[in-house]
Amino acid sequence: MSDASEATHGRRGLAASDGGAVLQTTGLTRSFEQGGATIHVLRGVDLQVASGEIVALLGPSGSGKSTLLQAVGLLEGGFGGSIRIAGTEASQLDAAARTTLRRDALGFVYQFHHLLPDFTARENVVLPQLIHGAERDVADARADELLTALGLGPRLTHKPAQLSGGEQQRVAVARALANRPPLILADEPTGNLDEATADIVLAEFLRLVRQEGSAALVATHNERMAARMDRVVRLHEGQLQGDAA
Repeated sequence: MSDASEATHGRRGLAASDGGAVLQTTGLTRSFEQGGATIHVLRGVDLQVASGEIVALLGPSGSGKSTLLQAVGLLEGGFGGSIRIAGTEASQLDAAARTTLRRDALGFVYQFHHLLPDFTARENVVLPQLIHGAERDVADARADELLTALGLGPRLTHKPAQLSGGEQQRVAVARALANRPPLILADEPTGNLDEATADIVLAEFLRLVRQEGSAALVATHNERMAARMDRVVRLHEGQLQGDAA
């Protein structure tokens, strides 16, 4: 899909998202104690991502992008402020409720694919659906649909070691979308790929996320990659710059 087509689809997603935000953080903070000093990584981050919108979180390595994604991904505690995901205030939930919200509302794509090595491409996409309560035949059909849409129809029964790096990352994208989460969090999703492969995987990621109607927050240090998304926010010294809402 061309950049122009991606932009058109992005505008459609924004038009459909006027009803509210799928992600909203208010005054989000995170500090660490190190060597007797307090290091402030996030300094009151206010961010909104609308339903169906793809937002690039841009910043150099060490700027706090991954920390911000860990916060909104409910992957660890120690954060201050408010995190609202799909209408639910997450900062007040206990561990079990956070796990449920993370399972139901979020999908994750990391720089490294983190596929299960002993399972096929199809099985890697089926497993999160079974955990979510899907019937096996429904999960198989959904996995085949997503993987085929990503050009992996002939590779459904291949294990990760039999796939290229780009193919492995496509499986990771399909896995993230398997349960139709309203929000995808992606941390340098093409950072482990060569430039040509990264461009292909990014285009397929953007196309499929838009096709599925999910929103996405994508951390990257790549300006060219960020420019292909609907909106760019920049993280600098723990604070967002640019159009955060």
